[in-house]
Amino acid sequence: MGTPIAIAKKTANTQQDIVLHSQFANRHGLIAGATGTGKTITLKVLAESFSRIGVPVFLADAKGDVSSLAKAGESNAKFNERLKILNIESIPFSSSPVVFWDLFGVQGHPIRTTVSEIGPLLLAQMLNLNDTQEGVLSAVFRIADDQGLLLIDFKDLKAMISYVTEHAAEFKAEYGNLSPASLGAIQRNLLALADQGGDQFFGEPSLNILDFIQTDSQGRGNINLLAADKLMNTPKLYATFLLWMLSELFEQLPEVGDMDKPKLVFFFDEAHLLFDNASAALQEKIEQVVRLIRSKGVGIYFVTQNPLDLPESVLGQLGNRVQHALRAFTPKDQKAVKTAADTFRANPEFKVDQAITELGVGEALISCLDEQGTPQMVERGWVMPPYSSFTPISLEERKALMAQSIVTGIYEQPLDRESAFELLQQKVADRQQQAVQAEQDKEQEALAKQQIKEQEALAKQQIKEQEALAKQQAREKAKEDERAAKQREKLIQDTVGTFAKSAARSLGGSTGQKIVRGLLGSLFGNK
Repeated sequence: MGTPIAIAKKTANTQQDIVLHSQFANRHGLIAGATGTGKTITLKVLAESFSRIGVPVFLADAKGDVSSLAKAGESNAKFNERLKILNIESIPFSSSPVVFWDLFGVQGHPIRTTVSEIGPLLLAQMLNLNDTQEGVLSAVFRIADDQGLLLIDFKDLKAMISYVTEHAAEFKAEYGNLSPASLGAIQRNLLALADQGGDQFFGEPSLNILDFIQTDSQGRGNINLLAADKLMNTPKLYATFLLWMLSELFEQLPEVGDMDKPKLVFFFDEAHLLFDNASAALQEKIEQVVRLIRSKGVGIYFVTQNPLDLPESVLGQLGNRVQHALRAFTPKDQKAVKTAADTFRANPEFKVDQAITELGVGEALISCLDEQGTPQMVERGWVMPPYSSFTPISLEERKALMAQSIVTGIYEQPLDRESAFELLQQKVADRQQQAVQAEQDKEQEALAKQQIKEQEALAKQQIKEQEALAKQQAREKAKEDERAAKQREKLIQDTVGTFAKSAARSLGGSTGQKIVRGLLGSLFGNK
C-alpha cells in the first residue's frame, strides 16, 4: 500500500486533508497558475513530502528561491496566520537533504554529458535547426560512428563538422548531399551556443543519472536541485537538457510496474519551454517518454502558468493536478480558464471555471487519483505550509552543503581523453606530414635529376677539355718535334760546317800539306 501525502486542506472544511496517494504519484501531475499565486510553495511542499517518504526528487530552481529547502523554516506573524487558517497548531520545521547541481559548475556540482549520448535529435532542438539541417546533423553523427570517431565534447563536434565540410564531396555518394549552407548554419549555431555557455554541458565525466536516485542516512530521498537562474537565459538548452535527463532515465531504469511509491519524481518547471517550437519528431519523443516512463517508476510533474502550454496528448496523461488562480483578462486567458476547468472532474458544490479566477494566494483547485486510481472530484483547498525556510540559503551555506555531498569530487574535475578532435587532428597532421614528405621527395627527385644533369654536363665538359688538352698537347708535341728536328738539322749542319772548316785549316798547315802530298804521291807516284 502507498502512503497518503497531505498536500492541502479543503477550503470549506479545514479539518479534511486533500491527499496524493504515493502509489499513483508516478501517474504524473501538473502545477499551474499565474505568477504570484503560490506555485513555488506547492512545488516545495510536494518535494518535501516525497523526500520524507524516501522518494528522491529532481527539480530546477529557476529563480534561486527553492534553495531554501536546505534550511529549516521558522515562525513569523504571517506564517502563524496561515496556520490558523489551516487549523494547524504547529509545524515541525526541518530542512531537506539537498544536492546542488549546476550546468556551469558554479552553484552546484557540474553536470555534463557527451555529444554522442545526447544525440542528433536533441542537439538539433538545442541548436534550433530546421528539418534539413537536422538531417545533415544526423549524417554527421553517422559518419562519426562509421569512422570510429567518438564525439565527446564541444571541440569534437566542431572538428567533426569541419571535417565533413572539407570532405562533403567524398561522402555524398554514401550519405547524401551534405549542403555547405546547412553545415555552415550548424557551425554558426554551435558558436552561438558556446557564447551562451552551452559548451560546458558537453564533456566527461558524464553524469550518471542514477546519482539522482539516492537517499540520506535517515532514509529521506535526496532533493536534486538544479541552479537554473542562468540556464533560463538559454531556454533551448534548459528544455533540451531536462528532456535528455528524462530520456536517460527512461533508457537506464528497468520496468517495475506499479510500486508503493515512485523511484524518482521529476519536476519540470517552466514546462512551456519544452514544447515551444518543438519539431514533430521531438514532440513525439516527449509524448512517448511521458507515456512510458511511469512504468519505470518515475513521476513527471509539469510546472507552468497556463495549461494551454502543454499539448493535449500530454495534458491527458497528468492524473494529479494542482491549479492555482488564473487571470481572465484576454480571450486567450478565458480560453485557458475554460481548458483548465474542463480537465477536472466537476464538483457540484462550485463552478470550477469561476473558482479558478477567485482563488487566493496559496489556494488551489486540486484533483488527485484516489485509492483505485480514479480521478477524484476537484476540491478547493489551501496548500499546506512547507517545513523549510522561505529564505534562500547563502553562498557560504551552499558551499558547505556541497562539500558534504555524496557526489563531491566525482564531477568537479573534467576529463579529456582521445576522441574525434584528437583523431582528426592526427589525420590532419598525417596528411600534412605526407604532403611535406611528398614535397621533400619531389624536391629530392628534382635535385637528383639536376645533379645528374650537372654531372653529365661536367663529364661532357671534362671530355671536351681533355680532347682540347690532347689536341693542344699534340700540337705542342708536333711543334716540339719540329723544333727538335730543326735543332738536329741545324746541329748537323753546324757540325759538318765545323768539321769542314777544321779540315780546311788542317790542310792549310804543314801537316795538311804533307797529307796532301802523300795522297797525291800515292796517287801519281806509280806513274
